[in-house]
Amino acid sequence: MNWEWQFFLRDIGDGETTYLDWMISAWGWTLAVAGCAWVVALLFGSIIGTLRTVPNRWLAGAANAWVELFRNIPLLVQIFLWYFVVPTLVPPLQQVPSFIMVVLGLGFFTSARVAEQVRAGIQSLSRGQRNAGLALGLTLPQTYRFVLLPMAFRIVLPPLTSEAMNIIKNSSVAFAVSISELTMFAMQAQEETSRGIEVYLAVTSLYIVSTMVVNRALAYVETRVRVPGYVGGGK
Repeated sequence: MNWEWQFFLRDIGDGETTYLDWMISAWGWTLAVAGCAWVVALLFGSIIGTLRTVPNRWLAGAANAWVELFRNIPLLVQIFLWYFVVPTLVPPLQQVPSFIMVVLGLGFFTSARVAEQVRAGIQSLSRGQRNAGLALGLTLPQTYRFVLLPMAFRIVLPPLTSEAMNIIKNSSVAFAVSISELTMFAMQAQEETSRGIEVYLAVTSLYIVSTMVVNRALAYVETRVRVPGYVGGGK
């Protein structure tokens, strides 16, 4: 087997950019899509997950509908819906860049998974904590803000770490709407150079590096905020 890693230093044809430059740029797009989508997922997932636990059947029902809608449609189908269907139904969105549409699609898809984690975290807490907050004169929103959510997020940080890693991997669907991220780079570079082994090994390594950095960073945060001696209650 002949390895030809030096092809990464070859010019792609514009006289300025090499395949290595292209790959680093694609890596940047992958991280940008994943990072922005994670912000959307964490924001909406936290709100939806909290609403699923409130004593209001309409709010809880709407939040449950959100989760069931976004987690039961394949991610790639959702990306196509956001890119092709939604702009047709809402014409002003036709001017929105494809990057934003992919971020929304991936973010909302992941928000359903985050919401499930947040719901589980809140419901794992003893009911006495909510009752204690209300007994101290806090309103229900204040009880969630100052008592329940700080504890719940510390409890569910490990599964949220997995979701943060997954969103980096799932960002590969952006190639379907022509965003030049790592997967699209790999497909095009392999076609142009016929060096599929080297290209896909390099791209795989970048995905591994990205997810492991996220894993280690959030694992460190987990050790700093872990609840000492916590045992889930739920009653």
